[in-house]
Amino acid sequence: MSIRVLERPKVHVPCEDDYRVAARVETGLIIAGFAGMLFLLPRLDWGDGSVRYFQLTALLTQGTVPDGKYSMVGPLLSAPLWLIGNLFGSPAWWTLRYNSLLLMGGMAFVWFALRDQLPRPLLRRFILLLVFASMFAHHQLGYNGELFTAMLVLTGTVALVVGRALPGWLTVVIGVASTPAAVPAMALMTVRWVWDVRRLRWLLAVCAAVGLVMVEAWLRRGSPFTTGYEAEDRGNRTIMPYSGLPGFSYPIFFGLLSLVFSFGKGLLFFAPGLFLPVRQRLSHLPAGRQLYDLWLAFVLGLLLLYAMYWSWSGSSFWGPRYLLFAAVPAAFALAVRCYRPGGSAVADLVTVLALGLSIWAGLNGAVFGDVDVPQVCWPDGAGQYEAPLCFYTPEFSALWYPFVAGAKPLTTGQWIYLAYGLAVGAYLLIGPLLRLAGHLRTGAVTAAARIGAVQW
Repeated sequence: MSIRVLERPKVHVPCEDDYRVAARVETGLIIAGFAGMLFLLPRLDWGDGSVRYFQLTALLTQGTVPDGKYSMVGPLLSAPLWLIGNLFGSPAWWTLRYNSLLLMGGMAFVWFALRDQLPRPLLRRFILLLVFASMFAHHQLGYNGELFTAMLVLTGTVALVVGRALPGWLTVVIGVASTPAAVPAMALMTVRWVWDVRRLRWLLAVCAAVGLVMVEAWLRRGSPFTTGYEAEDRGNRTIMPYSGLPGFSYPIFFGLLSLVFSFGKGLLFFAPGLFLPVRQRLSHLPAGRQLYDLWLAFVLGLLLLYAMYWSWSGSSFWGPRYLLFAAVPAAFALAVRCYRPGGSAVADLVTVLALGLSIWAGLNGAVFGDVDVPQVCWPDGAGQYEAPLCFYTPEFSALWYPFVAGAKPLTTGQWIYLAYGLAVGAYLLIGPLLRLAGHLRTGAVTAAARIGAVQW
């Protein structure tokens, strides 16, 4: 009697060469993407960013200290770029790339600080997702202050986790001082850190941030309690029942619903990774879990505060403007789920959907933006009926409007970056798609086997 030995199917086990190839490919994609951001994409020079730029220009050319409502902490640190550009006759070109350079420097710090704390494939995937498949891709085009705050809070928390508490908190304090409304978010994050390390003294960091905000107000406006928002901090009256009210007058219930679920401003569509469960997958990565908890605490603080702000939407700005930092834990969650995939087809399907939406959000923000949307939503400057449509309906969302009205003409640089972004998106999606296909194939084979075993 002969015994037939069934051969096991060969399974490809990644070897050292595979990891080296992946590392080189991903590093190349990151470097090429940064170059594309700097030299291929046009800058956004309107809105709050232009006000900050003109304030910096007045300060450096005339010595005039601006008394406006926007903090000068971030713009002051970009003064070297303005001065270099002024030597070559193009201060705007250099200064408007400040946020892109901040993003590059922040990612370099994150890599070198965490490369021995987290698996390097996970860390590279996190950087790829954060830079090219998140809201950061749009924010780096302008000179607004949200990216400065987000990047300093990110690098500061990384410094905390790797054992550099004092410089870490100093970085966070400077970042938060540039956006005073982020102080409650910092307070919530600090409480989380105090809970982890059992050291109450770090609560003084919040006091330092408040003190820096007050010192700037005193120097610029004559009083530590004058914010600059007292005069005209309200929007136009529209059909919405709580419009036209000042300050933090918006009902928090409706604000939370809008900031999470609205098609034009909701985190569910602009940062879908934020809603993916990953804590269990971080059980063997203590540094990753601690960072993730700190980041979530900061996002929660921002969300609770801005849900009550009359301009919770960020007006005509692309996406949920004030919640840029939400892209940090969202990108990290997606990176973790790609690095440690789930054990079911449903888990992989959810990952693929969230990853695909996040990739499109980054690509849409970098290439298409929302230049045409304000013309539709605020045709007369008031937007009594149009603005709510743009906040809540999918057709006027910045994510989908290019498919409705047709994309604006792209520059050659934008076409090149679009091709690059599609290549990055394909690279990020190929692994999860193959795993999903494997789960579906296994499920189909199992179902066929069960059907074949039934006695008819």
